[in-house]
Amino acid sequence: MKAIRTQARHSFITVRSLVLIYLLLCMLTVFFARTFFIDIFREGSLPEVLTFIIFFTIPAVLLVFLAVSVQSLVRDIFARRMGSRFQARLLGYFAITVLFTVVPVVVVTIQSVYELARFWRTIRVEEALREAQKMALENYSFQMEKLETLAQNHDFDPLMALAAEGDTPEEDLLTRLKTFSEDLTAIQDFHLQEDGTWLGGAFAGEPGGELKASPGSQPSGNQPPGFVSREIPRDTDVIRYIVYPEKNTLRVISYGLGAGFDRGITVVEEELGRFSFISSLRANIKSLLGLYLGAFIFPTLLMTIIITLSFASKITQPLAELTEATRRVAEGDFSIQILARPEDELGVLVQSFNAMVQDLEKSRAALVRTEKISIWQSMAQQLAHEIKNPLTPIKLSAERVLRRWRNEPEGIGEILEGAMVAIIQEVEGLSTLLNEFRTLSRPMEHSLSWTKLRELVEEVIIPYHNSFPEIQFDIDQVGADFSVKIDRRHFTQVLTNLIINGIDAMDGKGLLQIRADLVKKREIRYCRLSIRDTGKGIKEEESPLVFTPYFTTKESGTGLGLPIVERIVNDHGGSIWFNSAEGMGTTFFIDIPIDEPVISPEKGIDHDKDPHH
Repeated sequence: MKAIRTQARHSFITVRSLVLIYLLLCMLTVFFARTFFIDIFREGSLPEVLTFIIFFTIPAVLLVFLAVSVQSLVRDIFARRMGSRFQARLLGYFAITVLFTVVPVVVVTIQSVYELARFWRTIRVEEALREAQKMALENYSFQMEKLETLAQNHDFDPLMALAAEGDTPEEDLLTRLKTFSEDLTAIQDFHLQEDGTWLGGAFAGEPGGELKASPGSQPSGNQPPGFVSREIPRDTDVIRYIVYPEKNTLRVISYGLGAGFDRGITVVEEELGRFSFISSLRANIKSLLGLYLGAFIFPTLLMTIIITLSFASKITQPLAELTEATRRVAEGDFSIQILARPEDELGVLVQSFNAMVQDLEKSRAALVRTEKISIWQSMAQQLAHEIKNPLTPIKLSAERVLRRWRNEPEGIGEILEGAMVAIIQEVEGLSTLLNEFRTLSRPMEHSLSWTKLRELVEEVIIPYHNSFPEIQFDIDQVGADFSVKIDRRHFTQVLTNLIINGIDAMDGKGLLQIRADLVKKREIRYCRLSIRDTGKGIKEEESPLVFTPYFTTKESGTGLGLPIVERIVNDHGGSIWFNSAEGMGTTFFIDIPIDEPVISPEKGIDHDKDPHH
């Protein structure tokens, strides 16, 4: 039974896998789109090179994938492969539908981006940020002038004297400090030591404002009075001024700029730089929009078309195969069966077609039975002819012995042995002929049992290994645990006959391969055994006569071997057929049912279920 498998031809992977890839692509697009916009609008920088590589790699790979699929479809169209034109039309309809859906979205997106860009130009954010930066710098300069005036025009010695004595509470010292200015945060004295370092002394100010080391002071004490270079985070929101109230004494006056002053300056500068970069992108809005469409919309569109192509192939392939199978049936090939998923409408249609073909095959089988009656009549005539042929030499040999016995009894020994040998040989030939005919014609008693096929095959081919050293026997494709319910003795006869035929076809040199597969036809599982040789093959004009009794191409053959094989296979509820090409070899196929009970033509046999399957 030949089977056609309904399977899409223009897709490297299944539709389910394509949908999973599509979902993965959508997730990657969302992720990298987020990265793209974060880098540009939040960080104020171009995306990393890896992001651009991925942007262009994904559509490039999809384009190659789509090009290969379309090329295969175009090749099928020019080759006039069944269903290719219908698939092309179906793909065209899907593509037009997708374009009708995508084009409005793209147009609206482009229009929205241009409107946002136009609105963007009306917002004076950059100008506002520059004014804020300018005001912050002016405030900073004002506070520096104020600190310098305080440091130069006020006497802090009484306050620092109280701080040096250590009897005045810190709160009182801070209150006295604030009388000079609310913005003063601390005053601290440092004294020059003999080793040239500065040691911290009296302190008056806010808690946590005391410095561990003199800021920016020179060991020699020659640093002029003035502002201290700011170091962050030490001088966060603070400016400091140095004076020398007396020799070897350095006084640091700290002045607060207000909580969050430095952070605000930093934010303004960062946002101003980022917004300046974003503003520079306005001139390249078309390029950015093209990148956006090419990186995010184009791959999705390509993937949609690829999935559409796969769907189209999946829909049209069963129809094309159904058309091809119908053509073969019309040509007289009733062995065609289409394998399809049973859960959809196409599957129901295919099952109906398979049932119709099998019904036609049964009808043809009835005709074949009628033909076989005629064949049996012809066989009887052929058998009579085959029996008559050896009777003549038997009769002649017997008459010759009788004549010599009557005429020259003393010389009968000269011809007796030769005549008897001739008679014995012809009788043995008749016995062989009658035994094979009896095997072919009489009902066979089958003793069925579950048999491991690999063990049986190994047992059958063992005698031929040494006899035909130039024959390579390959049984690797016969599973060790593959079991079928058969009559072991009769099936051994089947294997032996087919193996001997294969060896003869190869003239004792070549490859003989045996394999077993599990196939399913109309919800019934079958063991499909195939025996392939690399011999001279069967001539095309001889193929219809292979299973015809008394047809043989061997000089010593009786022409009953393959008819007996066919009879045994049929009695097991199976079927046998072959494929052959001259000069290439021949493969015989045998299907033996595993699941359903088998009823022999001559005798009903109850089969229990397979314990291994």
